Amino acid sequence: MKKNYYPSINETLYTEVLPNGLEVMLLPKEDFHKTYGLFTTNYGSIDSEFVPIGKKDFITVPDGIAHFLEHKLFEKEDEDVFQKFGRQGAASNAFTSFTRTSYLFSSTDNVMQNVETLIDFVQSPYFTEESVQKEKGIIGQEIQMYQDEPNWRLFFGILNNMYPKHPLHIDIAGTIDSIEPITADDLYTCYNTFYHPSNMNLFIVGKMNPEEMMAFIKDNQAAKEFPKATEIKRHFPKETADDIVKEDSITLSVNRPKAVVGLKGLDTPPEDGFERLKYQTTIQLLLQLLFGMSSNNYLTMYNSGLIDDSFSFEFSFDRSFHFADFSSDTDEPERFANQIINYLLKSDNSPELTKQNLDLAKKKMIGKHLKSLDSLEYIANQFSGMKFGDTTLFDLVTVINSIELSDIKAVQESFIRPEALSRFFIYPEER
Repeated sequence: MKKNYYPSINETLYTEVLPNGLEVMLLPKEDFHKTYGLFTTNYGSIDSEFVPIGKKDFITVPDGIAHFLEHKLFEKEDEDVFQKFGRQGAASNAFTSFTRTSYLFSSTDNVMQNVETLIDFVQSPYFTEESVQKEKGIIGQEIQMYQDEPNWRLFFGILNNMYPKHPLHIDIAGTIDSIEPITADDLYTCYNTFYHPSNMNLFIVGKMNPEEMMAFIKDNQAAKEFPKATEIKRHFPKETADDIVKEDSITLSVNRPKAVVGLKGLDTPPEDGFERLKYQTTIQLLLQLLFGMSSNNYLTMYNSGLIDDSFSFEFSFDRSFHFADFSSDTDEPERFANQIINYLLKSDNSPELTKQNLDLAKKKMIGKHLKSLDSLEYIANQFSGMKFGDTTLFDLVTVINSIELSDIKAVQESFIRPEALSRFFIYPEER
């Protein structure tokens, strides 16, 4: 078991890769009464075209199947996993993103028993055609609920503009039509390919003895048999800037128009773990300087009534994609979009990009990060998405401190490009 001490945050992380390939990470926090476990597979909604384990040719599975599989894993032949966790004093849940599916529990008692339940239920699939058919109606209602949510439609509207070929633009849950052909065999195909321990990690944070916990997990895995690990082959369509849809819109039952500007990352991010996390963090700092609540850009838009408290921006960074989006409810959606684009394209001469402003933004980011480390859920949920080789979430303070103004200007030049921009609007329906 490898022991990594991070002096900047006074945390010790214990890690070990088991013989079956499962990566186990333990973060003991003796001052906490709660323990939080997260079992994650590197498999999400965008992984729809791949070579199944034991096969040679690529197949394409229905959109939404990763999310469908997440739902079905909780249902077993003789019990409901949610109820079992409840009897053991734990809360449990799961979520599917574009690139990952995670199963979790939190509890203050029966921790070992809940860890065992978490591992065992994820590693014991049980699918029948009857239960699959029943689930389609349940997930169909969930899909419809999101289709009626304007901000969800706004987000996927801009994704569809920026990634018209890539599966990123498809709703994580799929569509009512896309989930209809899903069969139990399809679920087993995806499960057997992506739920191998070598494609998964187990992160446990909270009150525990790390040596006892690791031994317990190793015994659990040693008692099970798994096929030999093989490389997972995925395929994604090739896209260029020419594929980006520059503008689109829809009408919905909303009181005010909504607008979003998307900025697609066209360059390939660094491969080195430290540099990769630095690239992500540098862009986040750049956007904070340009559009944070203390920036002149934000104050100008807010004071003129162009935006209100609904304004937000975000940078998303993961395997095979990265992009920024800027959105707001506004009475002047076209002017809002033009203003955001104008600020972006003229950012090389922005008075916001100064060493003084950067130092303040770095201190603010470090403070927010350190405060977030008091949350077990934050640590576990963010860790997988910010693990690049040996560089992790716990290296973030070091990464932030390494960023200079020259780094900000370098990513500004490479990331903000006119051909990478897109706009999407939601207008109120005529009444």
